[in-house]
Amino acid sequence: MNFEWKGIFPAVTTKFTANDELDFEAFDVNLEAQIEAGVDGIILGGSLGEASTLLQDEKDALLKHVKEASNGRVPVLMNVAESSTKLAVEAALRARDNGADGLMLLPPMRYTSDDRETVTFLREVASATELPIILYNNPADYKIWISPDMFRQLEDLPTIQAVKESTRDISNVTRMKNAFGDRFAVLTGVDTLGMESLLMGADGWVAGLVCAFPKETVAIYRLIKAGKIAEALEIYRWFLPVLELDVSTKLVQNIKLAESLTGIGNETVRAPRLPLIGEERERVLSILNNALERRPELPEYLNLEKELV
Repeated sequence: MNFEWKGIFPAVTTKFTANDELDFEAFDVNLEAQIEAGVDGIILGGSLGEASTLLQDEKDALLKHVKEASNGRVPVLMNVAESSTKLAVEAALRARDNGADGLMLLPPMRYTSDDRETVTFLREVASATELPIILYNNPADYKIWISPDMFRQLEDLPTIQAVKESTRDISNVTRMKNAFGDRFAVLTGVDTLGMESLLMGADGWVAGLVCAFPKETVAIYRLIKAGKIAEALEIYRWFLPVLELDVSTKLVQNIKLAESLTGIGNETVRAPRLPLIGEERERVLSILNNALERRPELPEYLNLEKELV
């Protein structure tokens, strides 16, 4: 499937049953909500998708199921986060063979590779498949920064097409645009910098709270791109306290709790994660319930697609 690196790409949660098996029925409810809201792609098996706890067979089954359920309506991407080059290449090829339309690729996990090692790793994985790739640049969590100089060394690879910009430094949107123009699409990966990054020229948003609030997230993107900044800002200001739940070690639990309250998910996580309890859960519930009580009425945004600039 041909697609553009523009718009809203949910890094979706992985749904589990009480017996710790994949819950495809619950996943389908959320998937339909995302597609109905107008998202531009689906990313499976990311950090929010509890990738580190998924068995390879489960990743295969999830990808095959989502490809069938989405039925060509949106591109489906698989995350590749492995500890060795060999495993990453195998994961990329397996995703391709199972129907993935693209990949999100992280630098090596566990071992903190230096610049030369990181570039070599990314080159070898990107050279092993024809699938389009978005690199996940998140030094805050994964301790490896893919610098503009490193992107320069990857510029000749046609499969590396975009970056999920999660450095927390909003100036990097401008740095990438200044250095490379449109060679690499830039999608913000930090929910609390979503609108700010789009206003600075980001092409899209790999979002987390979209899992629970898909319409609001897509509306912000499309309103901004249509030049309706004041309308987007009103929604974003309402949304920010909720978006801050994404910048947390408990982002999975926070967002799954949000999904349960909006009726498109459940709180079930896979160990070692455990659902929120006590004061921590009450604090998150207070934020979410306050937002739901004041949930804004959205302007018509789906028909803005043809107006995007």
